[in-house]
Amino acid sequence: MNNHEHYIARCIELAKNGFGTTYPNPMVGSVIVYNGQIIGEGWHKKAGEPHAEVNAIRSVRDRSLLDKATIYVSLEPCSHFGKTPPCCDLIIENKIPNVVISTVDSNIKVAGKGIKRLREAGANVIVGVLEDKCYELNQRFFTFHEKKRPFIILKWAQTKDGFIAPLEKKEQKPVWITNLYSRQLVHKWRTEEQAILVGTQTVIDDNPQLNARDWDGNNPIRIIIDQNNRIPRTSYVFDNQTKTILFSKNKTLISSENCIFEVIDFQQNIAQQIIDKLYEHQIQSLIIEGGAQTLQTFIEANLWDEARIFTGNIEFGNGIKAPILNQIPYKKEEIATDELLIIRNYD
Repeated sequence: MNNHEHYIARCIELAKNGFGTTYPNPMVGSVIVYNGQIIGEGWHKKAGEPHAEVNAIRSVRDRSLLDKATIYVSLEPCSHFGKTPPCCDLIIENKIPNVVISTVDSNIKVAGKGIKRLREAGANVIVGVLEDKCYELNQRFFTFHEKKRPFIILKWAQTKDGFIAPLEKKEQKPVWITNLYSRQLVHKWRTEEQAILVGTQTVIDDNPQLNARDWDGNNPIRIIIDQNNRIPRTSYVFDNQTKTILFSKNKTLISSENCIFEVIDFQQNIAQQIIDKLYEHQIQSLIIEGGAQTLQTFIEANLWDEARIFTGNIEFGNGIKAPILNQIPYKKEEIATDELLIIRNYD
C-alpha cells in the first residue's frame, strides 16, 4: 500500500463513523497530511452539519501549514451551495496545493465539477485512489443517484428445514427463529438503513414496531404494503412515532406529516412502482423484512442488491417456505447458534 492508499484508507475508516446518520448525504472522511504526518482529520456526521473537509481543516492547529499540505478525501468535494457552503471553496481559500480524491461524486450537482474547480484554481488533483473501496462504502448513495432507486437489502430468517413462518399462529406476535444476538444485529442494521419494508400479513400477524429499540441509533422510515387497507388502525405502524409510508390501491385516509398514503396499481409491477415512489421520497436505502410473498415480489422483479439470510437452529416440520436464491454466497458467518449467509446480486 503506497502513501496515497494509506491515507485514503484512513479516510474510509473515518467516514464509517457516519453510517446511518448522514442521509441523504454520503459518508465522507478526510485527512490532511504535512511532511508525512497527519495534522488534521474529520468526517461528515449529519446532513446539514459541516462536511468532512471542513471538520478536517478546523482540526488543524497550525493553519500556516495548510498551503504546504495535502488533503485526502474519500469522495469528490462538493462545489455547490446546499445546507452548507461548497467544500471546494474552503480548500481553495486555505490554499491547500494538493488534493487526493478516491472517487467522483455521481450526484448531478457535483459530478466532476468540484475536481474541475480545484484544478482551475491551481491545485494538483489526483483521482481514483482505492476507488472500489470508496464506491462500496457509499453503494447506497451511488445506487440512488445512478440507478434512480434505493439500495435494496432482503432480510429473512428461516428454519433448518427451510421455513420462514408457521402455517398458523395462536398469538399476534413474532415466532422467533433466530437467537438474541441475531435479533440485536438486525436492529443495528435498521439504524444503518433509511427505510424498512414489510407486507400486510406481517403487520396483521405480528404487529411489529419496526424500530431499532435494541440498538442505539435512528429508527428507519416504515414502508408498509396494504393493498386493501386491511391493517387495523390500532397497529404500531399507525402510532405516529416514526415516519410511515403506506402503499394501497385506494387512499382512504388523509396523509399527515408522519403517515403518508401512496396509491399504486397492484395489477402492474408492484416492486417497481414502490421503489419509484421511494426515489421520489429521497430514500436511498431499504431493508425488506418480509414476509415470503413480499420478498418474492422483489426477487421476481430482480430489484434487490443484497440478501441477508439467517438460518436458526430449529425446525418447523411444516410451514411457509422461505424464498430461494441461486446466486453464489458472498459471505457466511456464525452468530452463536445461527448461520448468517450474505448474497449479493450483481445483475
